[in-house]
Amino acid sequence: MKKLIPAVALVLGCASAVWAGTPTPLGTLRAAAALTNAEASRQLPVDFEATVIYYDRGTGGLNVQDGDVAIFVRTAKDAVLVPGDRVLVRGRTQPSFLPYVLSSSVRVLGRGTLPEPFPASFDDLIRPEINCRLVHVRGIVRTADIVQDPARSKGRLQLLMDGGYVDLNVERYDAGALKDLLDAEVEATGAAGRIFDSKMRQIGVKIKVSSLAGIKVLKRADSSPWSLPVTPLDEIFNAYHVRDLSHRIRVHGTITYYQPGTAVVLQNDAGSMWVSTGTNQPLQIGDVADATGFPDPENGHLELSHAEIRDSRVQAPIQPQPATWDQLAFWAGGAPGGHEYDLVTIEGRVMAEVRAATQDEYVLVSGGRLFTALYRHPLPPRPVPQMLEVPLGSRIRVTGICLMTGPTPVNNETPFEVVMRSFDDIAVVAKPSSLSNRNLTIVIGLLLVLVAAVGAWSWALERRIRRQTAALAYLEQRRSRILEDINSSRPLAEIIEQITEVVSFMLRGAPCWCQITDGARLGNYPPKLTSLRVVQQEIPARAGAAHGTIFAALHARAKPSAEESTALHTGARLATLAIETSRLYSDLVHRSEFDLLTDVQNRFSMERYLDSLIHEARQTAGVFGLIYIDLDELKKVNDEYGHKAGDTYLQEAARRMKRQLRPGDMLARLGGDEFAVLVPAVRKRSDVEEIAERLERSFDDPFLAGNHPLHGSASIGIALYPEDATTKDGLLSTADAAMYVTKHIKQRARQMVAGDTDPELTAGEQI
Repeated sequence: MKKLIPAVALVLGCASAVWAGTPTPLGTLRAAAALTNAEASRQLPVDFEATVIYYDRGTGGLNVQDGDVAIFVRTAKDAVLVPGDRVLVRGRTQPSFLPYVLSSSVRVLGRGTLPEPFPASFDDLIRPEINCRLVHVRGIVRTADIVQDPARSKGRLQLLMDGGYVDLNVERYDAGALKDLLDAEVEATGAAGRIFDSKMRQIGVKIKVSSLAGIKVLKRADSSPWSLPVTPLDEIFNAYHVRDLSHRIRVHGTITYYQPGTAVVLQNDAGSMWVSTGTNQPLQIGDVADATGFPDPENGHLELSHAEIRDSRVQAPIQPQPATWDQLAFWAGGAPGGHEYDLVTIEGRVMAEVRAATQDEYVLVSGGRLFTALYRHPLPPRPVPQMLEVPLGSRIRVTGICLMTGPTPVNNETPFEVVMRSFDDIAVVAKPSSLSNRNLTIVIGLLLVLVAAVGAWSWALERRIRRQTAALAYLEQRRSRILEDINSSRPLAEIIEQITEVVSFMLRGAPCWCQITDGARLGNYPPKLTSLRVVQQEIPARAGAAHGTIFAALHARAKPSAEESTALHTGARLATLAIETSRLYSDLVHRSEFDLLTDVQNRFSMERYLDSLIHEARQTAGVFGLIYIDLDELKKVNDEYGHKAGDTYLQEAARRMKRQLRPGDMLARLGGDEFAVLVPAVRKRSDVEEIAERLERSFDDPFLAGNHPLHGSASIGIALYPEDATTKDGLLSTADAAMYVTKHIKQRARQMVAGDTDPELTAGEQI
């Protein structure tokens, strides 16, 4: 027995060590909300009860509250959660602007009572203590819009409160009722939230409301905005009035950019900021300075406006941060990391350079993506320096301030440009090949010197040089026009034809044409080639096979010359840029309109087509149908065979359904296992039902996931315009509800066949 005592003690000691290494879950919401971001980054476990005050099915965003404390929870999409549910939340903490919970499970314990909403002023809403809580606000509706997020459309009202504007995001809405709220005084109850810029800095506040039932109208507008008298355009300012109660603030940092009379950029370890100022005093880039002004969240970007600057004359230069295109275009989203207003440096190849009225522009390509580097001209009376001309095709490194040019990110990316301080911010890393316009210009200059030295031939050579100069000017003009058309996404065939015309001009009118690989033949193709000498140049691709070939037909007796090679090479290089830019743009458009997994239209395309069908049906008193489809077996396939098999199942299901449709019908994937079909050419409900039956029968044959046969099925609901609804949301809701009825009937049928039906549950469902 004595020998066993040390062994038992050792085992108990090891167990205690293991238990001590596992943190005890935080048992209350208050404990989780009290964490700092540093503590939340340790991903501490949580296990607490709370009440649901808001849930977004499309994103899985959940706000829960217990007493006077609330927190944001990231959970599963399309869960069955409604405000007032008492839930048990389990998961781990995560850092963000404030700590939040990434849940592993959210279990409904039963129905509870919503907490008493906090009567919040605008000043209350901007304080972190109110974040995520159920609040009650009052204000006047200034705008009423429908916005599209990655999950689904939402209603958005902009509410003017005493102190500032607040966004009201409405999960379920009626478009007509939403628009009727313009200029009305309302009370709204919902979950408080925040709006951020690309650096995760707060630029606004929002209230998330589950439905229009959370908005109470206190006083309607005296008249409809559309019944107001028309104001002449030159008298609009007479209605302008502002009452600004913003507080002046002071910021501190190093000057990284200065445009006298317009703006200063300050940067320090905490970040960077654009400061709008009318000062013209001499400021030195690299000096430490203070700025005092007013915060201004303009178009999704946080700035300091109406500012004054005080330069300390103490140098503390900021080193530019090396970056790639992907890093600068990245939208921070849920975590800090944006580069807006930061001093950065990036390399790229010069594709075009343009001197405009107010700025010089260099179009660069980096990693296959285009961006612009700008030098903004100083305001008069300061002189504008001569533009630094960089040979096209050169690889350069530019340094400057990163500015986001679009307020709305797409796929977590947003357009940007780099604003340089001077032409010293351009460094040539690698020069282009010797065959360039710059070298041709040097050769022409030498010829001009030679002509000046030969007095006997001065008059004849002068005329010759004039013709050459005019030709080069014409070529440069055409070339600049082609580059502009490429950047503005003009039709590819039109641009290729312009390129063949330029090559033809360079070869003194010789016929020129282009044969695109697996595509069209464009340009001036002579009917007979037997008496001509044909030269050609491949259109190279940056990766893979050539894009095609450019041809020129010359006189058979004409000797080969260097200008033939130069002309074809120039045309091929322009064609490469045009084709690859066009395909990049087409790929971006395709990605925005099609589901990348199944290659059918996405929700955005479907809703846009649905809007057009409603408009057309109203004009013609037409009829059309909407079919809502939910795949019954996707979760089972994912659980038993893995997500790769699930993807294969989705792709095959989409192919089968497309084969059942007629020309003009549209199949779209709404997300997850949900699809929809728009059927425009119908006369009655039975026409839509016939197509729905074909879609359902397409799942009769088994699917293959590797070597495993799978038996799939789908639940389908239909809606007919205008019989079932006359709005987009009404049609979608009707078809969705019909689909869920079908799904529940199937489930009850399977339970009855299996013999495990609970009579009480069945009776409850019927009730």
